[in-house]
Amino acid sequence: MTNDEGYQRGMVIVAHPDDAEFGCSGTVAKWCKSGMEVVQVICTDGSKGSSDPSMTSAELTEIRMREQRNAARVLGVKDVVFLGYEDAMLVPTLELRRDIAREIRRHRPQVVICPSPVRSLTDGPYIGHPDHIAAGEAALAAVFPSARDRLTFPELLEEGLEPHNVEELLITDRANADTWIDVSEVIEVAIKALQQHESQVGHFDVAKGMRRWRSMTGESKDMAYAESFKSYKFR
Repeated sequence: MTNDEGYQRGMVIVAHPDDAEFGCSGTVAKWCKSGMEVVQVICTDGSKGSSDPSMTSAELTEIRMREQRNAARVLGVKDVVFLGYEDAMLVPTLELRRDIAREIRRHRPQVVICPSPVRSLTDGPYIGHPDHIAAGEAALAAVFPSARDRLTFPELLEEGLEPHNVEELLITDRANADTWIDVSEVIEVAIKALQQHESQVGHFDVAKGMRRWRSMTGESKDMAYAESFKSYKFR
């Protein structure tokens, strides 16, 4: 099945434009194909991800927002929410937690994907981006307990946003994965979505890289291409 739990609404919370496509584009494509409504929440403005000396932060923000919307269209995502925090400066503040909780209450997802809040020192040469860690911590705190608890952030009640219980949280944590999603049938869609982030991936072969990453994940599970997560269920 493409959606074994029968979920109707999903949300992906990440730090930057392109994080969702690097981390879980196959899963999102599969969800959308099954008829789920999926919303992406992007915490930062993506304004620092360029080595071009002629590029300005304002111009890069516009480029990356456009690229994210294009990627979302490829996947079939219902909506993209940009929280607008400054790239490379993200910290898990109460304000960020509230803003994520607001979107959870507004869109009422049953399942949420977010980054790990823990820095990994065993994932090859990649030691983790501080924005990813901050987004993960704020997202976890927003899912539980802030979006759930009526008396937390009462201003959200004043906005007409009632508390909401997320049923499942999927964390993009390969080291501690316990859930594998077969994305073989949508790998081409996942590749096309990541290719929309031309400002970030124009220098390498996206198709080759995506197939290599997903095949390595799926190899031990007899899946041609897979994405892995650490799952927590709140029901």
